[in-house]
Amino acid sequence: MKIAIVQMRIEERNKKRNVEHGLALLEKAAAGNDVVVMPEVWTTGYSLGRLQQEAEELDGPVISAIRKIAHEACCAIIPGSVPLRLDGKIHNTAVVINKNGEIVYLYSKMHLFGMFKEERFFAAGNSFETFLLQDVPCGAAICYDLRFPELFRQLALKGAKIIFVPAEWPIVRGDVWRVLLQARAMENQTYVCGVNCVGKFKEDVFHGHSLLIAPNGEIIAEGGSEEEILRRQIDLGLIEAMRSKLNALDDVRKELLK
Repeated sequence: MKIAIVQMRIEERNKKRNVEHGLALLEKAAAGNDVVVMPEVWTTGYSLGRLQQEAEELDGPVISAIRKIAHEACCAIIPGSVPLRLDGKIHNTAVVINKNGEIVYLYSKMHLFGMFKEERFFAAGNSFETFLLQDVPCGAAICYDLRFPELFRQLALKGAKIIFVPAEWPIVRGDVWRVLLQARAMENQTYVCGVNCVGKFKEDVFHGHSLLIAPNGEIIAEGGSEEEILRRQIDLGLIEAMRSKLNALDDVRKELLK
């Protein structure tokens, strides 16, 4: 599977420019790849005070444009996450679109970042499942979810072979970003794809350094501190090869997870 990571520079309080630029990057990244992934809330950035006006609708122009790119490029797209209006509430949601341009799954961020009082702006998601991309079981988590290993464990137990993690992760906690992504990959013997942004919000600088991690913890791809598109092919056979020698998931006491 060929994965493209869009490490985008996000401008605060400039949704129009972010959408135009993001769609252009998506179109470029989709060519010749199987899956493209973007960062968290890339349309608005972390300027959350105008979400009532700037949140997306599932049948609105932004999601429709992404579906068109996916269909024309024959490439699945996880356009990071966007503020999305669902059932009268605004969620921080990853919309998963397959290579035919069809929406196959929605994941809304379950763990809202209490330090920044995200609950003032978003309703928390309450469910998660795996989904298929190119017949490969996948999972999704968003930014702060990375600190909750039980979510990743459950996704792995449900069969996920790749877990995508769009984020807006700050440079001040950059070391934590790397450690947690590698830990989630190694402990679950899955690929983990962390997609961060660059730029800043007020005085907080975003870390960049998007990472694609193999199930043995090896870093397959790593971004720098500037905007870029990373492209890598992964070997899904590595998962079964590792688990044939030592399969930690077989030894999970599932009765204790209830």
